[in-house]
Amino acid sequence: AYFTLSSSQPKKQTPLLQKNNNKEMKLESFFSSILIFITTIFLLLQFPHPVSANQSNHVGYLQCLSLRLNDTNIVSKVIHTQNDSNFSSLLASSIQNPRFSAPDTPKPILILTPVQPSDVQSAVKCARRYGIHVRTRSGGHDYEGLSYATHKPFVVIDLRNLRSITIDVDNRTVWIQTGATIGELYYEIGKTNKTLGFPAGVCPTVGVGGHFSGGGYGTLLRKHGLAADHVIDALVVDARGRILERREMGEDFFWAIRGGGGSSFCVVLSWKIRLVDVPSKVTVFNVTRFSEQSALKIIHRWQFVSDKVSDDLFVRVMLQRYKNMVRASFPGLYLGPVNNLLGLVNREFSELGLEKEDCKEMSWIESVVWFAELGEVPIGVLERRTRASLAFKAKSDFVQEPIPETAVSNMWKRLQEPEAELAQLIFTPFGGKMSEIADYETPFPHREGNMYEIQYLNYWRREEREEKEKYMRWVERAYDEMSEFVARSPRGAYINLRDLDLGMYVGDKRSKYEEGKSWGVKYFKNNFERLVRVKTSVDPSDFFCDEQSIPTFRSVEVI
Repeated sequence: AYFTLSSSQPKKQTPLLQKNNNKEMKLESFFSSILIFITTIFLLLQFPHPVSANQSNHVGYLQCLSLRLNDTNIVSKVIHTQNDSNFSSLLASSIQNPRFSAPDTPKPILILTPVQPSDVQSAVKCARRYGIHVRTRSGGHDYEGLSYATHKPFVVIDLRNLRSITIDVDNRTVWIQTGATIGELYYEIGKTNKTLGFPAGVCPTVGVGGHFSGGGYGTLLRKHGLAADHVIDALVVDARGRILERREMGEDFFWAIRGGGGSSFCVVLSWKIRLVDVPSKVTVFNVTRFSEQSALKIIHRWQFVSDKVSDDLFVRVMLQRYKNMVRASFPGLYLGPVNNLLGLVNREFSELGLEKEDCKEMSWIESVVWFAELGEVPIGVLERRTRASLAFKAKSDFVQEPIPETAVSNMWKRLQEPEAELAQLIFTPFGGKMSEIADYETPFPHREGNMYEIQYLNYWRREEREEKEKYMRWVERAYDEMSEFVARSPRGAYINLRDLDLGMYVGDKRSKYEEGKSWGVKYFKNNFERLVRVKTSVDPSDFFCDEQSIPTFRSVEVI
């Protein structure tokens, strides 16, 4: 080891002292290099020997990464091999769908947990050099687990340590790193100001990295649109390992990551978002019905008013089992006091049968906790990064014309089937601000003309893992049965509710572009072609890719 002499008082450096100091600096650099070398050797020993060609690349990658990080303390904080004692717990900590925590689920060869933006640069540059496949994880809520699982050797860049949130109340803006969750964002806003909010999702453990880059919606979407509609700048690491902000990346690149799925183009380090006004007092409510006849009557009327009524009102429909009965719930948020809400509903939606006893006034931040079904607890609960979760499968649809009562009745009966014990159907109303923003302004195209979105969900318990196929088939049957009543040509889908049943790259005789187009137009409609052009421009080698990522054009089409 080494030591250096220090003094509390600065002294004039004589030539002899300067020479000694130079020796000390060289000695310090030498021993630092030795420590890095020893650490690298230790990490390399984690790989089995003799090594294959792939393993040789992994060894080279690890050497490259260790040398670039150039600090033994950082190396130990950032690089986690499969032999690390905390590797399994680190991997599992952000797996939000236990369907992908089974023993046979492919595991990454390394997990990287960057502690500063330059660590992400190093991870990307070394991966490019050694041909290493990377996946980026923010909150781990990818519906198909693509941020932490794939069938090729891969490395996970887990952004959990990059989650600072800086709020500028005067300018109503926030810089938020993409390892943060929307719950952490909500909490910081709520404790800072009671009349500012942000239009993102209802599940607080979702990471802002994937949520914003896919669009992101919640209870404020009719009033303020998507989360992505309020992103005004971003900091990214591109496929060349450069850190770029909006001005440097250009408007096409910036457009693509606000709804086109950022993982196809770069690693987003942080977002700059603009906050929205919320009233000091809002009203939440929930109406429930167990009678099919009564529920169908309300749902029928809901289809005609939910996207056209005042954009201060948001009312969802949720169908699910409760104590062996099908229950229809109508949870809602009104941006104002209860008396104004009751007057509006009595005029426009009297079929709901809303009573004052169904309602509760509170602050907007308290409504976030209420909608997340976290109970009557302090808003600090929003900082929790994990919550108990069940394995699930989901699909999505967009509805452009009212669905007949018979079709809804058939869904009611589907929910009575044995494998639907934990199933849900969620209808989310659009209209309002969603209809005012053109379908090409961001990659999210499902705007004007879409009345609401349907999410089909089915859950199962961990002990039922061997029977997962029957629960997944239930979702498929429900989805297939609704085909004639939802948007067609194409049948739309929401990228943040990812569904690999729509297709994934299998390397058939078609080009990757043709493969990707088959599901890309369902997620992005006419915006798919522009996304491909951007991808071809900013990542022509397709470094950032997954089973459903945006493809590049074939080389002959690039120019």
